[in-house]
This record gives sequence, structure tokens and C-alpha cells, in this order.
Amino acid sequence: MGTADTSIEHATQGTADTAARARAAIRSGQFDGHTSGLAGRHVQGNVVILPAAWAGEFLDYCTANPQACPLLAVTEPGDPMLPMLGEGIDIRSDVPRYRVWQHGELAATPTDITSLWRDDLVTFVIGCSFSFEQALLDGGVPLRHVAQGRNVAMYRSNRATVPAGRFAGPLVVSMRPLRPDDAERAGRITARYPRVHGAPVHAGDPAALGIADLGRPDYGDAVDVLPGELPVFWACGVTPQAALAAARPELCITHAPGAMLITDWLNHQLADH
Repeated sequence: MGTADTSIEHATQGTADTAARARAAIRSGQFDGHTSGLAGRHVQGNVVILPAAWAGEFLDYCTANPQACPLLAVTEPGDPMLPMLGEGIDIRSDVPRYRVWQHGELAATPTDITSLWRDDLVTFVIGCSFSFEQALLDGGVPLRHVAQGRNVAMYRSNRATVPAGRFAGPLVVSMRPLRPDDAERAGRITARYPRVHGAPVHAGDPAALGIADLGRPDYGDAVDVLPGELPVFWACGVTPQAALAAARPELCITHAPGAMLITDWLNHQLADH
């Protein structure tokens, strides 16, 4: 597990059946890895599932921090289906790997949460930077983690998010090393995608974000920053996981870092023209 079959790997033409095939492989257990580059022209989403008693405050937190937590969809309590994002999407089975948190502690990392589902659970789907990566590649901006088949490197920064109710925590950032000319182009491209984190929040010295060692990301995989390259940082949809860990709800279910929900939406539909 953890690798896609050839038909899935090359299913990047941007049709609804492309996303459906990827989700079918995930649902059947054929694929349980990170989804960067999978169904590459489709919008992917970070997932947070909470009891209804916590959902209102979490909605307020996302609204207060739109760059890190850009909401794509919110369900009614107890409804596991997400028809607004794609035909037949079932949040209980269509994420490659989940993280189950109990009172802030990681309790399990299943590939299916059907047995854990409750009538009071609310699903939030939050925009993911994977959605602007295809635009970067199309614009000639190389992405080392994609080329190497790795998950993007993510770090807890020293920037605080805006608190809401019981939710507060640091801004988590994703990093991509780029040459200065590519970094400038990447900033222009990603600024057109505010619903999937938008423009970078920082480029250059990681110490300005409180990051001591780029080789030791808090989430994801490390990649080399070569001489002459800048580390470029974007707000990351893993940010809510830090706030959730601090708030310690009795139950919370998230995606595993890099293992996203693949929707039927196309990335270009999120671009501001």
C-alpha cells in the first residue's frame, strides 16, 4: 500500500472520472499514501471532523484565519456525504489515511472511519496547497518534493493564529525551495488562489518564522535547499491540527498530513482571474 497503480498515477487530465477513480482506489484500500500529484488537476482538501458541540467554534476559527483555513465545505451534523464536492464522496472512506484524536492525543491512524461515525459529527473541508501546485508546474516552477515523490515539508511557525473560542495555536507553513526568479513567479501565480492559501507568507530566512532546522519538518518530508535557492513558505491547512491538539476535544478526526480528500472540482475553478 501507499503507492498508486499506473492508471491512477497517470490519471491527471482533469475529468470527473479521474477523481472518482482515485477515490475508488482509496476506498478499496489500494492506495493509502500522500496525494500530492495524484489526480493533479483536481482540488484536494484538508479534513477536520468534530462533534457538533465543537463545530461552531471551529467554524469561527476558520473564518478568523482564512489564509490558513480557507473553507471549501461544511456538512450538516451526522451527514458523511459531500455532494457539493463530488459525486458519491463519503468522508468515512474516501481519505487515504485518517488521524483519530481523543482529548488531544493521537489514538489511531485508520484508512476507514465508518465504525467511528456518529450522528453528531460535522465535516470541514479546507483548501490545500496541492491545488496550486499544478498551476506552479504549468507555469514552469519546479517543485522538488513532487519530483522526488515526497510529501511537502511543513513547520510550526512562531506566528500565532487569531483565536476563536477554545481554538488557538501557531500558523503552520509549507515550504518549497525555489530559485529567486521562480519564487517571484510562484508568488504571482499562487496569489490568484486565495481559497487554497494564496500568496506566500514569507521567503528567505526560516529563523524569521522561528524555524531552526529546515531538515527537521514538524510534518511531511524534508527536501534539500540548494545553493542559490530560497525557502518559500505558504500558510498550510495543517494549521488547524495544531489548534485542535491544544483545544483537546473529546474526539476529532483529521486527514493524515499529505493524505487529502480528492474532489471533483478542478483547480482552475478556484483561480481569481
